[in-house]
Amino acid sequence: MIRTSVLRASFVSRQARTVLDNKYHTAPIKIAKAFPLENQLAVIVMDVSPGLLDGDRYEFDWVADQGTQVMITNQSFTKVHPSTLGRGSSMRQTFSLEESAVVEHMPEPIMLYKDAAFQNETEVRLENGSVWMQADVLCPGRTLRGERFDYRIYSNTLSVRYKDELIFSQRQRIEPAEQHLAAPGCWDEMTHWATFYIFSDRVNSSHLEQLQEQLDCFAAPTGHPITAGASMTYRYGIAVSAASTAAWPLELLMKELWGAARGCLLDQPPLRFL
Repeated sequence: MIRTSVLRASFVSRQARTVLDNKYHTAPIKIAKAFPLENQLAVIVMDVSPGLLDGDRYEFDWVADQGTQVMITNQSFTKVHPSTLGRGSSMRQTFSLEESAVVEHMPEPIMLYKDAAFQNETEVRLENGSVWMQADVLCPGRTLRGERFDYRIYSNTLSVRYKDELIFSQRQRIEPAEQHLAAPGCWDEMTHWATFYIFSDRVNSSHLEQLQEQLDCFAAPTGHPITAGASMTYRYGIAVSAASTAAWPLELLMKELWGAARGCLLDQPPLRFL
């Protein structure tokens, strides 16, 4: 049996301010708080359950109207609990951005418990001048309990459309029991993975250069080396991938990249509120 929980929200611009126009949710996910923050709107999502249990499915639908700017985050790690064979949990998110809308999706890391099976799907639709950013971090398990790649399956897909054109499609599938993740050229000694994406028709090679400079000057914490790289996508996008041995160094790096992207693409300072 699949238990589906839904959260839908739309944002509009009124008197030059972004406001939450409409929302709907079913337990256990909901918007805990939406508040103005430095000329935009910030939204915090709450999950009042222990996390995604076997058979759980979360569906998020975000709609940003013309000229809006919203940052979306959540209160804590997305925790994925163990599942039985042939089952699992899933999450699907859709982001629809109208002309000149900006959505910054900055969730807390995903934590895959032992025997977890998780399917994560994200779809983005862009219009002229709109900007979508996302930073996410993937954890291999509760490492302080000795869990490292003890989950069963992690499937992650991201598709981005500009108007009616598919401009980016990414698929990732990790099955630790079937793959040699510690092999050279794969994960090697790294255990945690992070990605930072920007998609917009405003993106050009100068933005890539600035993000690469940020990567080059970032000092990895002692004992937690970071391997990272950035590249332009096929069209209107920049993708950054990074790996380390803990989540928090990657979170620091993602915040630095996010701040740099806001500066070079939006001409806005870093957003700090947590």
